[in-house]
Amino acid sequence: MTERVALYLQDSHHLRDGLDYARYAEEKGFEAVWQAESRLVRDAIVPMAAYAAVTDRIKVGSGVINNWTRNIGLLAATFLTLDDLAPNRVICGIGAWWDPLAKNVGIERRKPLTAMRETVTVMKKLLNMERVTFHGEFHHVDNIELDVVHGRREPRNIPVMIGATGDQMMELTGEIADGAVLNYCVAPEYNDKAMELLHKGLAKSGRKMDDFDRPQLIVCSVDESHEKAVDYTKMLLCQYLAQQPHIAKASNVADDVIHEIQSILGWPATKEQIMKAKDLVPHSLVHKITASGTPEEAKAKVQEYVKRGCTCPILYPVGGNFKLLIDTFAQS
Repeated sequence: MTERVALYLQDSHHLRDGLDYARYAEEKGFEAVWQAESRLVRDAIVPMAAYAAVTDRIKVGSGVINNWTRNIGLLAATFLTLDDLAPNRVICGIGAWWDPLAKNVGIERRKPLTAMRETVTVMKKLLNMERVTFHGEFHHVDNIELDVVHGRREPRNIPVMIGATGDQMMELTGEIADGAVLNYCVAPEYNDKAMELLHKGLAKSGRKMDDFDRPQLIVCSVDESHEKAVDYTKMLLCQYLAQQPHIAKASNVADDVIHEIQSILGWPATKEQIMKAKDLVPHSLVHKITASGTPEEAKAKVQEYVKRGCTCPILYPVGGNFKLLIDTFAQS
């Protein structure tokens, strides 16, 4: 098995239970715990601070926040604050968000590559404790720096990683970021193209793949019953395929399947709608784009992603049995 493994927490559990999962993951040798921020359900920063406060060694990452809704000064100050709470344990995972959610809250995601380049550029300068003047298309700052009077006035070791899915964003990630947070709900073969694109980006910045981290989100449903594990995953996948077109596209799911699922699910989806739509998710798709099944089956599938370039699996527990998943992939 891989020597590196991380835990991914979304919103299916009570928030305080997440503190227990973070502590247990640390006890079992997990490298990091990542907090999602996607739908309008749970922000990443509050849970990250909570995980950092109740642990001692495990890293805490955002998986991922978007680059549209937080002012760049506040964004840098937020991660400075997290680093004060857990020095050298914080990872900033940031992504370009997705429609229709962004559009529905009034965000026009135009020129996402330019916007991301500007965000990462200014963010890294600020976290390096530089005084910054920058006038781009999306960010305008004049003579600012992080105003640390009472604390560590020193550059912060906070990797800025981009959660990239599309080809152009993947190449940009290799060029400007400290690492790539590879997406979930993709087949292991998806990584082959991703590695090529990262190589192209890294070449532009004169870096090598060996020095570039590539953690990957992986939907992981573990149960002693193979059938139960698969059924849990179907309940999750039907929502992603209906609500997040970029994931459906990367998954290569047939349009007619997506449209039929969308015709059933509202937003937010109800439990009744999910139970009806889940059976439309092909059994073969579950096995293609997730690690679902018995503990041994799940471990074998995760290893396929590692063989194709993932440096640290970030496991997304499905089905509610967080302890079994952590025990299955325990490193200590």
